Amino acid sequence: MTTPTAFASVSALVRRETSMIYDEGKEYLVEARLAPLAAAKGLRLEEYVARLAFDAVERQKVIDALTINETSFFRDHTPYQAFTDAMLPPLLDARAHTRRLRIWSAACSSGQEAYSIAMLLDQHLPAGWDYEIVATDISTQMLERVRNGRFSQVEVNRGLPATSLVRYFTREGREWEISERLRSHITVRHLNLAAPYVGLGTFDVIWLRNVLIYFDAETKADIMRRMLPMLALDGFLLLGSSETTLDMPADLATAWRRETIGRVQAHRRAGAPTGGTLPTSTPLARTGA
Repeated sequence: MTTPTAFASVSALVRRETSMIYDEGKEYLVEARLAPLAAAKGLRLEEYVARLAFDAVERQKVIDALTINETSFFRDHTPYQAFTDAMLPPLLDARAHTRRLRIWSAACSSGQEAYSIAMLLDQHLPAGWDYEIVATDISTQMLERVRNGRFSQVEVNRGLPATSLVRYFTREGREWEISERLRSHITVRHLNLAAPYVGLGTFDVIWLRNVLIYFDAETKADIMRRMLPMLALDGFLLLGSSETTLDMPADLATAWRRETIGRVQAHRRAGAPTGGTLPTSTPLARTGA
């Protein structure tokens, strides 16, 4: 078992490098994710943790191991329906002169969210339109998976419609590889959400789902504050379902406006046009979901 001293050391490392919080009670998770790394070095867990003080390579492996979040294709379903049915129409009207959309999949993990969005844009954008999805994460290991676009049988079984598997994937050994046509629209960037956002530009939609729950209140507010200039004036920010009632400081409460789209709470910049009405009884078009 992880000693209190070893757990405190790892918790401090992760908070220092990523601002993510591992409170007491998460010892089991730290042990489960670090035990294979320690075994690979032939060390007991406490010996491995001590090594982190002078081994930058292993520190990065620990960051990778402890920042992997749960993900799946078309996770929770409803945000994707809101995206295609309520967010895309006004954005297509507003971007008719450029015929281009930019989407940010923040904390993208192994890429299922980014590729789910890519599949929808491939199906819903009019001819002649282009799009870029910027997929960012703090884990270099996860970003390599996004670049490769390969997923296990278990991963494609979770949330991915069979029609989309046939349409966009080819079998490569024991894995499924997504088409180059979709991968060509994904830009992979290493990014710590708690650090400055440099050279990203602005986005029409930002997906920041199920990640703020790992930060303290001060860091959450800082991230929301720095997200403001990253989002187009008429854009949409999507958080996780448990993150839509954030208690924000006064400046953020006036800078952001919550907008209900069906069962989804979107965040928009103050002054953004009202929009995003979700048609009733509308399925997630052409995904088979």
